[in-house]
Amino acid sequence: MTRSACLLPLGLVLLSLSPLGLAAAKKPVDLSPEARVARVLANTPLVDGHNDLPYEVRIRHGGDPVAAHLELDQSKQPVPKDRAALMTDMPRLHAGKVGGQFWSVWIPASITGPQAVQLTLEEIDIARRLVDAYPHDLEMAYTAADVRRIHRAGKVASLIGVEGGHQINGSLATLRQYYALGARYMTLTHTATLPWADAATDTPKNHGLTPFGLEVIAEMNRLGMLVDLSHVSPDVMRQALAASKAPVMYSHSSARALDDHPRNVPDDILKLVAANGGVVMVNFAPGYVSEELFHWNADEEAEKTRYNSPPYAGLYIGQPERAAAAMAEWYRKHPAPKATLAQVADHVEHIRAIAGVDHVGIGSDFDGIEDAPVGLGNVSRYPALLEELARRGWSDDDLAKLAGDNILRVLARAEAVAVELRQTAPKLQVIGDLEH
Repeated sequence: MTRSACLLPLGLVLLSLSPLGLAAAKKPVDLSPEARVARVLANTPLVDGHNDLPYEVRIRHGGDPVAAHLELDQSKQPVPKDRAALMTDMPRLHAGKVGGQFWSVWIPASITGPQAVQLTLEEIDIARRLVDAYPHDLEMAYTAADVRRIHRAGKVASLIGVEGGHQINGSLATLRQYYALGARYMTLTHTATLPWADAATDTPKNHGLTPFGLEVIAEMNRLGMLVDLSHVSPDVMRQALAASKAPVMYSHSSARALDDHPRNVPDDILKLVAANGGVVMVNFAPGYVSEELFHWNADEEAEKTRYNSPPYAGLYIGQPERAAAAMAEWYRKHPAPKATLAQVADHVEHIRAIAGVDHVGIGSDFDGIEDAPVGLGNVSRYPALLEELARRGWSDDDLAKLAGDNILRVLARAEAVAVELRQTAPKLQVIGDLEH
């Protein structure tokens, strides 16, 4: 054997002991979408802008979170005949890497006046008792810093959102008390137009916001309560964006360019959201995600009216068996299209393209919707959405913004604005002081 032949193995040994050789010998970093998303969500709270679990606890269990047994995977539990399986429970919240959740306190828009205030207080009570019932899983949060601290402790930071201005009964004092009890956003309307603000899904009466509506926004800014523009008309969106001194949010809305549903946000307004510094949290409601399904739903309602429209017009009025048979045949010929995870990702990407990556988030509407897009059926599935976006080229930093950094920036900025504005004394106005 020659001298050089003997030296070759020694050279290889020396190379393997060098820093370069040791680095090369290490196991390669796993850059799979799954590993990247897991790394992002270990450091960034995933914050969902809207979940209706408190109302479902009220309907199914008389408002008792303990009786709901949310320590169990609800997909494996018996389901009431008139309800769908719950999409939310403690095991699946953790499986979905959820770091923060805005729990919606919602009452029907048809309930107004003092009764609306009472029911809202009861809903807030349910949300707070939900947190108390599962102390190893949930903890109340009131600030952006609270959310990050609670996430580091391995729990789900729990915030409250009031879903409709009808719930304050035209009183700024009531609004303040909701804030004192933990509410950190209020949706200006739900499905019905109010005396002071127009809803997206009702006949407009105010051309947007009235003077009292503007006072509501001013008081929310003063408190540090986020102005939520989901459910409101485009005119209200524009006027609120112009009036608000703090960034706004859309707790659960999608892109109108992809699905022309009035609950979604038009492109011109997405640009205003960017200028305001706000965030649009993409909704998973199938009809707001798939335009094909949105049109199918309208056709379905038209067909029902065709067969059973009282008192005179329905083809089979007073003949429920014939009406049911006709609808069954229509469903056979017109199966409902399905919304998909990929379509939700399309909405996220569209909002990013128009408003920018700093202005998009996640607002599922879980347990406020009857079903969900294929691939996003419950709270365990958030990572799958981020993995899809990772496969589409999103960076880790951008995934973190979508997951929670954007909404936490918005909340933190609203808190800072409130510090400045609280030098002004609160107003005692009720709606009648300005509207008459």
